[in-house]
Amino acid sequence: MILVFCIALVVVQWCYAEAACGVVSKKKWDGMKPLHVEYLPRPVDIVIIQHTATPGCSADNECEELIRNIQENHMEQQKFWDIGMSFVVGGNAKVYEGSGWLHVGAHTYGYNRRSIGISFLGNYNNDEPTPEQLEAVKNLIKCGVEQGHLSPDYHLLGHKQLISTESPGRKLYREIRTWPHFLEDASAIMNKS
Repeated sequence: MILVFCIALVVVQWCYAEAACGVVSKKKWDGMKPLHVEYLPRPVDIVIIQHTATPGCSADNECEELIRNIQENHMEQQKFWDIGMSFVVGGNAKVYEGSGWLHVGAHTYGYNRRSIGISFLGNYNNDEPTPEQLEAVKNLIKCGVEQGHLSPDYHLLGHKQLISTESPGRKLYREIRTWPHFLEDASAIMNKS
């Protein structure tokens, strides 16, 4: 009886962790299950902001189709276990579950096992992030801290601070540099496992 209770408790906690923070679940956006999972040690102390450099979206069905296409590309062509990002935010200001809070993603080589990657759908060299998108991501991060997924003293970085890329795009990067926890000098966290 105790074993059944413990199993039920673990299942409830897992479901809560994935559904917390107002995130649209992978099931709701009709995503594929991962082929394999590796659990992320928590709390994580690095949040990496990215963009997909794809077209943007503003309606739920457009955003969900884009995310499914990204997941298919990641799993079929790039041979990832799942969609690479931890979370994806659409132009509709909804945050979608990727690899989530619990699983190691494939978003930033060398940092996947110690960070959360949040990717904005679109190209933010060209597009301005909307206030609603920015607020959705701020709320996600705040909730991640409250739920114990993120360390209260986490560091926020732009993707390009860690690898050679234009991501998260000039306009999004300019915005996140004003956020609390933004780490201007990434050398403090580089090459530390």
